[in-house]
Amino acid sequence: MNGGKARTNGAATVPSGGRVGDGLEKTQAAWERFVGGAETVQGVRREILISWYRCREQYEVDPQLERAPDAAEVSAHSLEHDVVFAELGGLATSAAAEVDGLDGVVTVADPEGHILASWGSPPMLRRAADSNLAPWYAWSEWASGTNGMGTALESHHPVMVRGPEHWCRGFQQWVCAGVAVRDVVTDDPLAVLNISCAGTSLSDTVLPWLRNAAAVTESTLRQRERRRGRVLAAALADARVPPATPVAAVDVAGHVVLANAEAAVLLGIPADAPAAYAPGRRRKPQIPALPRLVRRAVECARRDAEWRGSTEILIPFVGTPVPVAVHPVMSGGQVVGVLLFFGSTEGKDPPGMPDGEPAPATPAHRTLPSRVVAMREDRWVLLDPREIRYAEAEHNTVWLVTDRGRLRAATRGLDRLEQQLEDKGFLRVHRRFVVNLARVREIEQGFKGSLFLATDARGHEAVPVARRHIPYLRRSFGL
Repeated sequence: MNGGKARTNGAATVPSGGRVGDGLEKTQAAWERFVGGAETVQGVRREILISWYRCREQYEVDPQLERAPDAAEVSAHSLEHDVVFAELGGLATSAAAEVDGLDGVVTVADPEGHILASWGSPPMLRRAADSNLAPWYAWSEWASGTNGMGTALESHHPVMVRGPEHWCRGFQQWVCAGVAVRDVVTDDPLAVLNISCAGTSLSDTVLPWLRNAAAVTESTLRQRERRRGRVLAAALADARVPPATPVAAVDVAGHVVLANAEAAVLLGIPADAPAAYAPGRRRKPQIPALPRLVRRAVECARRDAEWRGSTEILIPFVGTPVPVAVHPVMSGGQVVGVLLFFGSTEGKDPPGMPDGEPAPATPAHRTLPSRVVAMREDRWVLLDPREIRYAEAEHNTVWLVTDRGRLRAATRGLDRLEQQLEDKGFLRVHRRFVVNLARVREIEQGFKGSLFLATDARGHEAVPVARRHIPYLRRSFGL
């Protein structure tokens, strides 16, 4: 098929185009200059150039990579993920019939860019497997550079990556288009649908098809979230609280579903606002620290369904910290949000707690844990941050190098661990490493100005410092 015509099969219509190399000579030349160290280049689409910067400066992906790396162990997926995977699997099956005539492959990957399944003719699946464009391999940007799946996970719209627009040379014989399906509450990616063709390019009209595929899937999630909004509103109505107690129901992102008049004043939302069952109608409270508090509460409740907590939170309108009790709301074994009870809980059970149940007393500075939780086989290990020399990411798994050995962090993702340790003397020095500055003994110089941090361990431990992190390191040590 040529000239932008398309084949149609049911709901799927995947348009074709010209050859991969058509009109991309300038892009190829720009890629060569950028890989060689140029700070800026011309003739490259803005979203592709931004992706290249991420790949070179932040993720440090080898541009000569020939095959995608193995995927790490896939973390447990939520019910939302399962629903999205099933929806996208049906769309991929339909689309596979179309790309068969375009020398193409359709893939579905999880939010970490790990391919879960692929569809296409046996010859194309074998050809794709030569580049590890197949299940069990990682296609996030930080693993495989600019590509349809990884770049879509970094974007809020469908993306097309043609030939030399790929960051890694080994994938430049492909053209691919992908779209991420996102959580309708948190906006986090849940999965990505991708179409890749070898030799033949895709028409830009494939992007509206991908956008519609994501919209259809996200509409299913919105219907489910409306039901969850009703559960949260019902939980607030059933809460036993003294008169005039400020109480609010918020979703897992900290957006307000329902609040009484007293809580509305503290949250900075209209006092007479009706319940917002639909996620798009929920109100963002004017309390900067609230989303983080809710996120921590949700994480705790997912580990322990009986968890309850209390802390203090700064209310800008009041100007001082206000005590707040936090009660997760469960539905079908899932955390759907929390109830917030504002007011003093000291010396008595928090509002809404069953009679006789001891009140948790968690002061404000413990909203974030003073201990870091790690795993050793089937046991939880509670670490003082001072025991950790550095943390190393292996895909989305984080390993803690500690005085008690090498342990797997309970927290998934180095970015989250970095946030947890940001006020404890730790510094991100590489896309894969966070180091405890108090445990650094020496700074070693390597080849061409590279740096390594030697820890105070008995054996020699050297943590690499990425080029872009060197200025921050120098400032941290006053160098």
